[in-house]
Amino acid sequence: MTVYEKLLQENKAWAKDQVEKDPDYFKRLEQIQQPEFLWIGCSDSRVPADKITCTQPGEIFVHRNIANVVVHTDVNFASVLEYAVEVLKVKHVIVCGHYGCGGVRAAMSNQDLGVINKWLRNIKDVYRIHRVELDNITDENKRADRLVELNVKEQVMNVAKTSIIQKAWKNDNRPHLHGWVYGLNDGIINPIFEMEPNTHIDPLYEYDLG
Repeated sequence: MTVYEKLLQENKAWAKDQVEKDPDYFKRLEQIQQPEFLWIGCSDSRVPADKITCTQPGEIFVHRNIANVVVHTDVNFASVLEYAVEVLKVKHVIVCGHYGCGGVRAAMSNQDLGVINKWLRNIKDVYRIHRVELDNITDENKRADRLVELNVKEQVMNVAKTSIIQKAWKNDNRPHLHGWVYGLNDGIINPIFEMEPNTHIDPLYEYDLG
């Protein structure tokens, strides 16, 4: 049996187990999804949103990319955010990074990584903004962990800068924005930043929505 065939076999076993526990499980999922959360996380295979939050299918809407970056020109991200906020009407948007993030560590180096250089530039910008604090951290691992936290905070701010969020704040007083960091070494999520609806940001980024 190949490794991918094993995945298919495990899928059948899982589906059978779900139906045995709850005969209407898939019928309910088929009808509608009403998640309260949008999760913007890292693509790292060790940080599955549902597993580490113990949520079930239908409870959390997920978008993942390398180092959980929010880029204003990323149509993929913007489409997910708009759908989650305007159609699914999520109440919370969570940006979750993780300590030991390879993308963050790569952004701290000067290694030429090809196309990924363009993506990691966003994290390098975070380092530049916080250079004084980060350069004063002599331990490289601690410096990387701090950049993970600062990156999460900046990405939450980037979410708040979108007209999608600002419209929802104005019209519906939602969603609440959260910045979390997951620990690979202990499995614990560390909340490091949050923004309640209608939190004021730099006026340069606040849209006149009438």
